[in-house]
Amino acid sequence: MSRVIYVDGQYAPWGEASVHAEDRGFQFGDAVYEVCEVAKGHLVDETRHIARLARSLKELDMAMPMSAAALARVMRETVRRNRVRDGILYLQVSRGVAPRDFLYSGNDSLSPTLVCLARSVSMAKVEAQAVVGIAVKTMPDIRWGRCDIKTVMLLPSVLAKEAAKAEGGKEAWLVDRDGKVTEGASSNAWIIDADGRLVTRQADRGILRGVTRTTVIDLLGREGMELVERPFSVAEAKQAREAFITSATNTVMPVVRIDETTIGDGKPGPFTRKLRAEFHSVAEIAP
Repeated sequence: MSRVIYVDGQYAPWGEASVHAEDRGFQFGDAVYEVCEVAKGHLVDETRHIARLARSLKELDMAMPMSAAALARVMRETVRRNRVRDGILYLQVSRGVAPRDFLYSGNDSLSPTLVCLARSVSMAKVEAQAVVGIAVKTMPDIRWGRCDIKTVMLLPSVLAKEAAKAEGGKEAWLVDRDGKVTEGASSNAWIIDADGRLVTRQADRGILRGVTRTTVIDLLGREGMELVERPFSVAEAKQAREAFITSATNTVMPVVRIDETTIGDGKPGPFTRKLRAEFHSVAEIAP
């Protein structure tokens, strides 16, 4: 658990950190967030995370809470104060505090609320999970139409993950009306087809352009591995040679079961293991 949380200019003990009851992030989900991996005390792919944060804010007509340089200092200080060696850093920016009203235009008093926290993650547990792989459950995608914006409106993902957990799964794969997988509840979804091609849905408005996803694409380019960006069906996924998810908290995590179907021989495949092993060799590691 985080011991110190940054909230609007102050570092407060975990039990004392708070935001106002009329913060629009709390009342409307009018906020965006980022999750950045911390590896050996360093932020991973920081530049891409901040760029995506700026894009999400722009899409929702919000301002950055501070300059990129100032935000970088807050992020590093939060990691330092929480003594995180391996774990995650969480950033959230809401539109700010105002008397409850759907409209925000014309309110000159609104100022973004910034929250930053960091916590450690047991890498031994994560690695142990990667050795055996995870199961996923397919669920209808009931989210809004702008999943490319990383907002805090995560109730559909919460429900999907709980449904997956009830059946022994670690993640849910969301499926559109055409029977195609969009992405995971908190990850991007990938398969390796019978011809050895890596397939993942193109980054349109239906999915989040994952930072880890983008770095994996860089790795594929370096290794000369073929990538196809297109939707794939649940049936195709269940017949795949390999499957995996990508996210900041998992990097590359093998998927060995989809619903009741075993993928391949039921063990993490060689391509997935290679991508996981090589991921940090191409990721940006901040000083």
